[in-house]
Amino acid sequence: MPDGLRHRVTRDPLLRLAPLLEIRWGRVARAVGLGTATLVCAIGLAAAAAWLIARASQMPPVLTLSVATVGVRAFGTGRAFFRYLERLASHGVALRGMAALRANLYDRLARGGADVVALHRGDLLARVGSDVDDVGDVVVRALIPAAVAVVTGLGSVLLVGIFLPAAGAVLLACLLLTGVLAPWLASRASRSVEQRGAAARGEVAARTLELLEDGQQLRVAGRLDERADGLRAADRRLADATDDGARVAGLSAAIEAGAQTLAVLGCLLLGIPAALAGDLAATELAVVVLTPLAVFEVTTALPAAAVQLRRSREAARRLVDLLPASEGVPGGPRPVAADDATGLDLEEVSAGWPEGGRTVVRDVDLTLRPGGVVALAGPSGVGKTTLLLTAAGLLAPVAGRVRGEGLFVAEDGHVFGTTVLENLRVARADVTEADAREALAAVGLSTWLEGLPAELDTPLGSGGTDVSGGERRRLLVARALLAPHRVLLVDEPVEHLDAATADALVEMLAGLARTTGRAVVVASHRLTPLAAADEVLLLGPGEAPGDPARVVARGTHDALLHEVPDYRWATDREGATPRP
Repeated sequence: MPDGLRHRVTRDPLLRLAPLLEIRWGRVARAVGLGTATLVCAIGLAAAAAWLIARASQMPPVLTLSVATVGVRAFGTGRAFFRYLERLASHGVALRGMAALRANLYDRLARGGADVVALHRGDLLARVGSDVDDVGDVVVRALIPAAVAVVTGLGSVLLVGIFLPAAGAVLLACLLLTGVLAPWLASRASRSVEQRGAAARGEVAARTLELLEDGQQLRVAGRLDERADGLRAADRRLADATDDGARVAGLSAAIEAGAQTLAVLGCLLLGIPAALAGDLAATELAVVVLTPLAVFEVTTALPAAAVQLRRSREAARRLVDLLPASEGVPGGPRPVAADDATGLDLEEVSAGWPEGGRTVVRDVDLTLRPGGVVALAGPSGVGKTTLLLTAAGLLAPVAGRVRGEGLFVAEDGHVFGTTVLENLRVARADVTEADAREALAAVGLSTWLEGLPAELDTPLGSGGTDVSGGERRRLLVARALLAPHRVLLVDEPVEHLDAATADALVEMLAGLARTTGRAVVVASHRLTPLAAADEVLLLGPGEAPGDPARVVARGTHDALLHEVPDYRWATDREGATPRP
């Protein structure tokens, strides 16, 4: 393979996922052939009808019209017949591809690693659901329409050119206008639309699941209205992206209508002088002028095909981000590898979300060595999660450099509707029952496990709806402990836990890091257990309202108790006794 083509295949996520679709190109060729036959019938119907009308106006013997009459009926029937067969063939290709992609995706996630636990449940659902569908749709909604348009368009130009070469040239130019320019404009205009739409769909799914599954807990905590407002805001962003996409479709339709009008007028202006000169019969003039009205059906689907190609590529990028890097399908923003003596290194890193374009946290320096424990503290919403996502390579840094990478353990990571053991095997496929029991014991779930009807073989409800919030959090941490990653980035592990259990969990993570050589970063709103950390980074608001958050203080837990009054006050509120 030439180097340029190899580089393109390496960078294009859609091309990299294509083998997972297991496409049989013979089936694709059959669908293209049936689609071409459909449009040939449509164009033949228009041409035969035009000739029949023009010839009938000359009052010829009825028998001279019989072949054309039968042709009109045959083309009309054939159009519907071949369209039905084309739909069966093309959708068969698409559905088989989606099934193969979904099966291959699950297989690689099961064998390849634990990056799946980094995702919110709704985002994971959106990726293995609608994103897989979007990738599969690239065949039926992009590749097949494009191939059919090329074959049928060239045939139509040849047909018109046989009667009048100049009219054929005009038709070719107008087909290029609507078949190349309109899709190109649609693709360019939809670039940001599809990125925003994909992100918004994932966020809507995540927030909807959160409200459905955790509604009662949110109501008790007084955060239900806040989460509902967040869902409405995400839905508005999705609606805005959809509206922008509709404007793109409208522009493409306007270009198509204009090109069709130009083609008809051009053929008419060229055909009338040729007919008057005797170079073109009246019936042939009707065919030349009226055929373009049907020919442009071949390019109608091309702007939508270009948008679908963009949508499928964006969906493929999100699926590639989901796959383990060891599968040879690299994800999105991967950090630079760190040296052996450094597990993770952040150098003046600023973090933020791409869809908002706003920096959330700025200028963070952090060096985490094997066996090290660092804690992130700060008020809710200050940017702890965003910083952890950036450190894990799941978000590209707005500024600065990330060296090394870790496993981000989300506070609402997905719990699958399968057994306890299989949920833990998401982290590593070869986890044994002994490994699973050891990990659950480490997070304080031994008693919980013994109380289950079938212990490790007990099925859990999808999303972990039949376990408490605290049990769910510890189950996710246990799964992360079994992952092969050397750096764990744990987001709010003490959420939904009582004080004693929360403190013991953080201390366990710190002890694990020191005894195994793994490194741990813990983001926590509870400050008391952070005494186990080697260093605490306290995030606070920027210097002016609206400025990104920053590290306002750093040091050991004891040092911050002495030096930062707000930190000491918050610790006192938790019932801790500060050291003198």
